[in-house]
Amino acid sequence: MLWDFDGTLAFRDGMWRGCLVEALAEVAPGHGVARADLAPGLHDGFPWHRPETGHPALNTPDAWWDALHQLFVKAYVGAGVDAEPAGVRAHYTDATRWTVFPDTTAALAELTAAGWRHVVVSNHVPELDGLLRDLGLAGHFATVVNSSQIGWEKPNRRIFETALDLAGRPERVWMVGDNPVADIAGAQALGIPGILVDPARDGLRAAVRRILDGDVASLWTPWPPATGRGLPENSPEGL
Repeated sequence: MLWDFDGTLAFRDGMWRGCLVEALAEVAPGHGVARADLAPGLHDGFPWHRPETGHPALNTPDAWWDALHQLFVKAYVGAGVDAEPAGVRAHYTDATRWTVFPDTTAALAELTAAGWRHVVVSNHVPELDGLLRDLGLAGHFATVVNSSQIGWEKPNRRIFETALDLAGRPERVWMVGDNPVADIAGAQALGIPGILVDPARDGLRAAVRRILDGDVASLWTPWPPATGRGLPENSPEGL
């Protein structure tokens, strides 16, 4: 089982815009900036906005975050505030600001009991392993394939190839995620059946049943290769 993380297993209230607003409050109290004010400045500039281009040079947490510094400054300036984004990293990686969806643990446990192994495949920050640990999810996963560590973003086939290699090239594999481009199209380009979910609305029960029943026929028709543009907001690939 290949799982997306943000928007599929857990979520951060406010996502990136909310995080920047929280961090700004520490250096500019009473700033008056709303989340919507930051959206234009964050529309382009994250590594996952260029999934066709690898970023092997961003191979340490500090290098990854340093590469985003100017993006955050631009977002603040666009919202009318001249401020340093010093606290963004600490706020985004604070596990107390993340929430695991109510049926995530039960879904993982049920599939584990049925013989499935789990792998996270995520476009995320370098501290994802720590977030999984602090949220009590780490023990469910055999490994974590994180774009910020391997240098390739979903839907690029290289991140999925890495996940398959680390999983031992299993005969049966599924991808579960909330993003039709990064998760579903990316997986299906390699022949991996994908299940698009909205855990905040529907939970994961239907996905679990579909996997246990081996229901491939009702899944999405494979998409053509995607550019990574126009990604939904309810994942780290968005805002």
